[in-house]
Amino acid sequence: MNQQITEISKNVLRNCLGLRENESFLIVTDDAKKEIADAVYEAGKQLGSEAMMVVMKERQKSGEEPPAAISIAMANADVVLCITEHSLTHTQARKNAVKVGARLATMPGITEDMFLEGAISADYAGVMQLTNEVTERLTKGSKVRIEKEGHVLTFSIAERQGIPSTGVYVNPGESGNLPSGEAYIAPVEGSGEGQIRIDGSFAGIGKLSAPVLLTVERGRIIRAEGEGPEAEQLLRILGDGDGRLLGEFGIGTNNKARITGVVLEDEKVYGTIHVAFGSNNTFGGTISAGVHIDGVVTKPNVFIDDVMIMEQGKLIESL
Repeated sequence: MNQQITEISKNVLRNCLGLRENESFLIVTDDAKKEIADAVYEAGKQLGSEAMMVVMKERQKSGEEPPAAISIAMANADVVLCITEHSLTHTQARKNAVKVGARLATMPGITEDMFLEGAISADYAGVMQLTNEVTERLTKGSKVRIEKEGHVLTFSIAERQGIPSTGVYVNPGESGNLPSGEAYIAPVEGSGEGQIRIDGSFAGIGKLSAPVLLTVERGRIIRAEGEGPEAEQLLRILGDGDGRLLGEFGIGTNNKARITGVVLEDEKVYGTIHVAFGSNNTFGGTISAGVHIDGVVTKPNVFIDDVMIMEQGKLIESL
């Protein structure tokens, strides 16, 4: 067991999740991430919580539900931390747990390196302030335009609520990723039109060997092109159904985050945006696809209602 991760975890549990003595603290993990989970479980015990850990078979893709027994356990804990290979963020299990008051964080794909360096070391007070500012801008907006290297993707966010993932979840019913730093929103289904060049990484695939150009019509990917194998991999993971629907738009707000190939950190990098395809019914949309795959774009230009809010990855100060 990594004692350094245990010590860092104590600070994370106290500062980011507000874990207190005698609270019920549930860690959900899988075979791939059990070693890291063991170190966090030890941290929970040392803080005096009623720490518990459940290990499940690794899910096949992000957005896939955990077993029913684990879903029930999540809804009966004060604090839940999901340390898994694939993301449980956009699952009904996560949504149900926070609905009844759990403070919950997901750490899909977390690595030892990510615990010791990068986004986890951010000043989360600053991350929270910037994230809330960007979230407000998303909530007030109606239309998004993303431009990069001659390709343009547009979609509606009218009447949708922006959601902050600040890395600080200390009140009942708050949840998000750890490490964190992003503001995101569910685009209006069927409104996406155009093309977007993904050049950072894809969830479940990793860093890209070559950019992937996605063509979207009526909110659905109709074509994925690239010199590497990732375009074909993406379409295989998403399937032929609703997994190909545009489900999320997010903006990274963590200046300590790095592009590592693990989307948990990649999508938080300041200077990037990400779009995801698949489920969004857990954060204001209507898509329930059993899959949710994010793609990270570096240094784009972004407009909300024809006002530039990001130029070459730099957020405009007057935001």
